[in-house]
Amino acid sequence: MSYPLFFKYVFRNIDPEQAHHLAFGAIRAVGKVPGGREAMAKVLSPRDPALAVRAFGIDFPGPFGLAAGFDKNAVGIDELGALGFDFVEIGTVTAEGQDGNPKKRLFRLVEDRAIVNRMGFNNDGAAAVAARLHARGPRRPKRPTVLGVNIGKTKVVPESEAVADYVASTEKLARYADYLVVNVSSPNTPGLRNLQAVEHLRPLLAAVRDAADRTVTSRRVPLLVKIAPDLADEDVDAVADLALELGLDGIIATNTTISRDGLKATDEEIEACGTGGLSGAPLKARSLEVLRRLKARVGDRLVLVGVGGVETADDVWERLEAGATLVQGYTGFIYEGPFWCRKIRKGLTARLKASGRTSLSSLSAAAPADQA
Repeated sequence: MSYPLFFKYVFRNIDPEQAHHLAFGAIRAVGKVPGGREAMAKVLSPRDPALAVRAFGIDFPGPFGLAAGFDKNAVGIDELGALGFDFVEIGTVTAEGQDGNPKKRLFRLVEDRAIVNRMGFNNDGAAAVAARLHARGPRRPKRPTVLGVNIGKTKVVPESEAVADYVASTEKLARYADYLVVNVSSPNTPGLRNLQAVEHLRPLLAAVRDAADRTVTSRRVPLLVKIAPDLADEDVDAVADLALELGLDGIIATNTTISRDGLKATDEEIEACGTGGLSGAPLKARSLEVLRRLKARVGDRLVLVGVGGVETADDVWERLEAGATLVQGYTGFIYEGPFWCRKIRKGLTARLKASGRTSLSSLSAAAPADQA
């Protein structure tokens, strides 16, 4: 049975959060079988050297990675890499473990190829995730999967103590990260998006940068900030200017949206989902718009990561043309299944050949000078 049929007749009829745990559990189980991870990689992720890109002083086997939210607790990083993701971003991880928001908290809008979630940063906490990453072993090049670590605010921590909360996570996790992401843009933690305001964001990012440098002295851990698509254009510009001012390494554009505009779903279906962040195809236009705005503002001085409504190789190509060096997906994985990365890689190779280019380096945004 093809994955679209499997999704239609099986997964679609299972609670979305339960389906996630079943699918991720199956991926991890195959990867734990002796030779399983290698077999997955051979079938699902044959590499094309022409797709390799370089960012933050790191060589990525390709530009397409898995966004934060799928592997919150660092339990299947290398299995996901074997599926074909060129990098995997874990999290969002908070300083203290938390259960997240009450269930039911994950919903599909199938006709829109979208998901609504109000998970609320459910995760095991920074100490538990750090222990898991320590047990995983050395970073690259011994481990093939490039690893991003996405950190957020613990829900019970008041906004006035947010900086210390992020610093606590940084001190535990930065040493294991190929790059580190400060998430201030999820709509599912009360008050979190207030931290995107420059007057709050400046001391937060400065403190995380200092903590990363203090904790990891053998290298410079690249630091990025992830922003919401719902920011006004002038606020996008302000965050871009701040990132340049503080010497950040990049910006991820964008997180989920609280908007419900332009959906095919009925009012009843939308109301049944309730509050939360919308991801998937409806986010495509605004995420691309924010990416292009950032590119016009920062040029080649920051690495831009495009995410939001990415489903096909054409979507990835469009983000690269718009100025992204790296591109992430998540919701498309739910609807496309385990062969998704392979399809995107084949499509990118075809687009590259059709363009007459020999590598993606001439298409994607030029990365800043190596700082790793």
